[in-house]
Amino acid sequence: KNIAHKTSLSAVCKQRDLSSFTKPSFCYNVHMTTAFEPGMVSKALVDVLSRVAAASERAGLAKPARLVAVSKTKPSPMLKEAYDAGQRVFGENYVQEILEKAPELPGDIQWRFIGHLQSNKAKNLVKSIPNLQCVETVSSTKLADLLNKACEDAERTTPLQVLVQVNTSGEETKNGVEPGDVLSLARHIHQDCDHLTLNGLMTIGMPDYTSRPENFACLSECRTQVAEGLQLQESDLELSMGMSGDFESAIEMGSTNVRVGSTIFGARDYSKK
Repeated sequence: KNIAHKTSLSAVCKQRDLSSFTKPSFCYNVHMTTAFEPGMVSKALVDVLSRVAAASERAGLAKPARLVAVSKTKPSPMLKEAYDAGQRVFGENYVQEILEKAPELPGDIQWRFIGHLQSNKAKNLVKSIPNLQCVETVSSTKLADLLNKACEDAERTTPLQVLVQVNTSGEETKNGVEPGDVLSLARHIHQDCDHLTLNGLMTIGMPDYTSRPENFACLSECRTQVAEGLQLQESDLELSMGMSGDFESAIEMGSTNVRVGSTIFGARDYSKK
């Protein structure tokens, strides 16, 4: 039965009829050369928030999707400009970066870790960042257990939110569990990890970090299966999908959490990575 279930869900993710959806035109490009001058971050942030609000209204969401300002490779002063403009939720992809930036910035920032988290760095991440709100990239029971133990050891007063990362594109280079294995990992977190809260599912999408409608639809289908399997309401589980080039399309297809970086902060500098 379990094998049949996995096959069925995987088939849905790969073969679902998406003819009714309009494919977005993607413009995300990490090689953009636009340089942001002081004041441009806040201006870009206001524009993105407006677009998020409009897309959320079109999607019929009760409240605007959460905007995670992805600040990887960006210096703290740029994050502070976004903070001064009202942004409180920031996402980082690298443990070393978040460890360096968090002490330099206000303590009421809600940090979300959105990159691949190596098992040997989980404990230090949780211990060092008390205002870590969420790890969006949990893709194994081993990592879930390590985060759970790290939260216990750090004596966190509130559970750490986590999202299960799903490989919706089928690409071997992408991290994340297969669609048919999502429920098993979600159940483990929900039932066996007392210091974690299962908040939903996350996907990156295609190899070029864009997503297609079928990736969004696949994640939504996975949420339906998890909600049914754990006897939860679908509204209890967030969908984190959509980035700079496609966040509006993602919201219109159900995303409640979008991760936007270069559209706010400008091109990324990987020269030191």
